[in-house]
Amino acid sequence: MTNYDSLDFSSLVAISADEVVTHSFVRDVPLSAGRTLALVTLDNGRDHTRPNTLGPVTLLEFAATMDELKARAGRGEIHGVAVTGKPFILAAGADLSKVAEIPSLDTGKLLSQLGHHALGKLDTLGIPSFVFINGLALGGGLEIGLNAGYRTVDAAVPAIALPEVFLGLIPGWGGSYLLPNLIGIENALKVIIENPLKNNRTLTGADALALGIADVMFTSARFLEDSIAWADGVIAGTTKVSRPNAPGKIERLVKWDVAIGIARKMLVNRIGEVAKSPYVALDLLQAAKSGSRAEGFEREDEALAGLIAGDQLQASIYAFNLVQKRAKRPAGAPDKKLARPITKVGVIGAGLMASQFALLFVRRLKVPVVITDLDQARVDKGIAYIHGEIAALEAKNRISSDEANRLRALVTGTTDKSLFSDADWVIEAVFEELSVKQNVFAEIEKFVSPEAILATNTSSLSVEQIGSKLAHPERLVGFHFFNPVAVMPLIEVVNTPQTDQVTLATAMVIAGKLRKNAVITRDTPGFVVNRVLAKLLGEAMHAVDAGTPFEVVEAAVAPFGLPMSPFELLELVGLTVGAHVLDTHHAAFPDRFFESDNLHKLAEHGKILERDGKGRRTGFDKGALKIVAGGSTPMTAEQILQRVEDGLVDEIKRMLDDDVVHAAEDIDLCMILGAGWPFQMGGITPYLDRVGASERVFGGTFHTPAIRGIGAAVGATSAQI
Repeated sequence: MTNYDSLDFSSLVAISADEVVTHSFVRDVPLSAGRTLALVTLDNGRDHTRPNTLGPVTLLEFAATMDELKARAGRGEIHGVAVTGKPFILAAGADLSKVAEIPSLDTGKLLSQLGHHALGKLDTLGIPSFVFINGLALGGGLEIGLNAGYRTVDAAVPAIALPEVFLGLIPGWGGSYLLPNLIGIENALKVIIENPLKNNRTLTGADALALGIADVMFTSARFLEDSIAWADGVIAGTTKVSRPNAPGKIERLVKWDVAIGIARKMLVNRIGEVAKSPYVALDLLQAAKSGSRAEGFEREDEALAGLIAGDQLQASIYAFNLVQKRAKRPAGAPDKKLARPITKVGVIGAGLMASQFALLFVRRLKVPVVITDLDQARVDKGIAYIHGEIAALEAKNRISSDEANRLRALVTGTTDKSLFSDADWVIEAVFEELSVKQNVFAEIEKFVSPEAILATNTSSLSVEQIGSKLAHPERLVGFHFFNPVAVMPLIEVVNTPQTDQVTLATAMVIAGKLRKNAVITRDTPGFVVNRVLAKLLGEAMHAVDAGTPFEVVEAAVAPFGLPMSPFELLELVGLTVGAHVLDTHHAAFPDRFFESDNLHKLAEHGKILERDGKGRRTGFDKGALKIVAGGSTPMTAEQILQRVEDGLVDEIKRMLDDDVVHAAEDIDLCMILGAGWPFQMGGITPYLDRVGASERVFGGTFHTPAIRGIGAAVGATSAQI
C-alpha cells in the first residue's frame, strides 16, 4: 500500500506559485466535561465570489495542520476535530487551472495522492473527526466531509455535488470509494454519475441528509453552535448516529453488481462509449464493494492519473472556461447602458414555440406579455397552454400560488394588433417562410411605437431580408432560441448590417435576464449551430442516398461522442424542418451542402427509426429502409468520417474567415450550448485539431497549441483500476 507521508510533492508546488491559498485556521472550542474541540476554518481571504479551492499548497497546509492536531490529540489536549468553511462556502474542489497545467502522468498521479495524503488524515487522528458543511461543497470540498467520521449540513446549503465526471475526471480524493460505502451503491451512482450527466445537477442540504451523506441537518441561524453541540454529544457518547443507507451484506452480494450493470447499459444508450470518465467512475464504484480503504484510494490514484493525462480532461476544462467565462463576456457586445428598458412584451404567434416564448418572458421579466395569432381560437389555445405550464410549475412547488396568479394575470391574448402599441419588445414565432415573416413585421410596424424593438426567431432565413419591408430595419434583430426553449441555454443574437447598437444591446441584456447565454453572429444562412449541423446532417443523408446503410453512418460519426445519432437528431427537430434546413443551405452554398430528396420522402413517411411503446428505439423503420433503398455507391465508415471531419473543418474555417463569429471559441460555445456537443470533446474545433482534420484541410489548427492531453499517456481503463 502507498505510504502517502513518504511522497515528495514538490513538483506540484512548483506549478502553484500563483495559487490562491485556502488556509486552515484553528481555534479551540470548549465542550462539556472539560473536553475541547479543535475547529478548523478553511478561508482563502476572499469574498464569496472567489470560493475556497484546494490547490497543492492548500492541501499541504491542511495536512500539516492535521498532523499538529493529531499530536495534540495524543497529548490529550483535544478530544475532537471539526472542519468548516468561510461564510457560505466549504470548498469548491480542486483548482482546475492547476490541474490543466500538470506536465506529466507522474505529476498527475501525485495530485490524486496528495488529496489522499491530506484529506485522509481526518481518518487517522485517533479522535472523532467532523465536517460542518456550512455552504457550497463541490468535488474535493465534499470529499473533505467524506474522509471525516461525521458530517453536519446547513439546511440552506444550495449546492453539494461530485461533478467530476462532467469534467472528464472522477472523484479521486476518496469519493469513489467512500461514498458508496456510506450511502449504498444506488445512491452513489446517482451522485457520482447520474447527476453530473444531467447538466451538473446538485444536492441541497436536505438531499444530502436524505441520502445519508450528512448525519444531521441544522438551520442557518445557529448552524455552527448546533453542530458543535451535536459533536459534543457524539464525543461524549450520548448522541448515537445511525446510517440506514449504509450498504449491508445482501446489497454487496446481490444488488451491487446489478445496479452497476443497469447503470452501464444506461450510459451506453444515453451517451455512447466515447466519453471515458463515466465508465472509469463506474468501474471504481463496482470495485468499491470490497477491499480496504487503502486499496480503494490506490485505485483512485491510478484512474485519476490516467484521466488527467488524456485529451478529454483538457477539452473539458476548455469547454468549462468557455461556459463560465467567455459566455459571460460575449464578443462584440455593445455597452449595456445602450439597452432600452422593457416594460411589455409582444409575441406574434400562439403556437407551441410562441407560447414557450411567452412563458419564458413572463417568468423571467415579470412584465405584461401579449400574444396574437390569426384567430381567437389559436390565441385561446396558446393562453391555455401557458396557464397549464404555470399550473404545473405551481404543482411542483417551483413557484408559489401567489406567483402563479401574478404570472397568469400578466399574460393576455388578442387578435387586435393595436394592443401591441405600448410593447417595447416584439418577437415573432410564425411559419419559417420569408414572405410570411416579412408581411408579419410590415403589418405590426404600423401599430408599435417608434422605439419598439423587433426580434425574429428564424433559424435559417436572412434576418436582413425579413426586415426588407420595414420602414426602420435598424430595430430588427435575430433572436434564435433552441428547443425546448425553457431548457436550452443558448440564444444566437443575429446582427444585420442595418441593426443598430441600441437594438443589439437590448437583445443582449434581455438574453441575460432570460438566464440564457448569447453569442452574436453575422446574418448568414444557418448562423452557427444550424450551419454546422446542416453540414453534418447533409453528409449523413448524402451517404444514405448513395446507398450506405443507416447503421454504418451512425457508426461512422460515433467518434464525435454526440448525444444522439444524426437520424435521432433529425427526428427530434422534425424531418420536415431538417429537410428545409438542408434545402436552405444547399440554396446558399450549392457546392458544399447537399439537399436530399429522400429526406423529403422520409418526412412524408413520418419517421426513420422504429420505437417500442415506451419510445425506445428498436431499429430502423421498414418503410424508411424502402425509401432510401437504391443507392449504388455506398461508403465505408472510414470514408464517411473523413468526409464529415474535413467538411466541418472547411465550413468552420470559412465561417471564421467571414467573421460570422469572432473566434473558434464562439463556434464551440454555440455547439456546446445549442447542440449538446460534449464537454469532453471540448466542443468541435479542439476535436478537429486533435484528429488531424484541420491540418489536412488548411495546414494548421484552430487552436495553437492544440487542446490535447499530456501526450503518451492514455485514459485509465478498467484493467488499470
